[in-house]
Parts: sequence; structure tokens; C-alpha cells
Amino acid sequence: MDEVWSEEEYVEYLREERRRFTWVMRRYGGLSSVEAEAAALESYPYEAADKPFRGLIFHDDAWHWAMLRIHGDNYTMEHPELCVPSSEYEAL
Repeated sequence: MDEVWSEEEYVEYLREERRRFTWVMRRYGGLSSVEAEAAALESYPYEAADKPFRGLIFHDDAWHWAMLRIHGDNYTMEHPELCVPSSEYEAL
């Protein structure tokens, strides 16, 4: 997946995914605002426009990446109720 976005589109998408990831980490992971924001920055670092596969992390939404971080690789089997994002998350 080698998407091509304008810089503005990429930065906006990155900001939104960080916001969603932060929300999940606070709501489901029990992190403070500061901890959740730090986790989002770590999980969604800015990638230069010339980096190959820039934005590959976007192939799954923030819900999935946050659940992996909170519950681990087997979250879909151990917590099947979390396979689908909550309505609150979808409303973000």
C-alpha cells in the first residue's frame, strides 16, 4: 500500500488517527491524557513524504492498533466484543 496524499491530507489523517488512538487508550486502556497522547505519538509518528510506504499504519484504523496495544495479539479471540469499534468510537 503506497498511498499518495498531499502533505495537508496526510497531516490531517495523521492527526485524526492520533486523536482516535488517544481516545481508545484513555477509554479502554485506562491511560491518563498525557500517557495516551504519548502513546499515540509513538504509534503514529510523522513520516516524511519521501519515506517508502508512508502511512502504511493507516491500513487498519486506530481502534485496531489501540486494542493490540491494550490486549495483545489475541484480542480478537480473547475479547471478541472488541473486534468491532464501539458506537462512541465511530461517532468521533
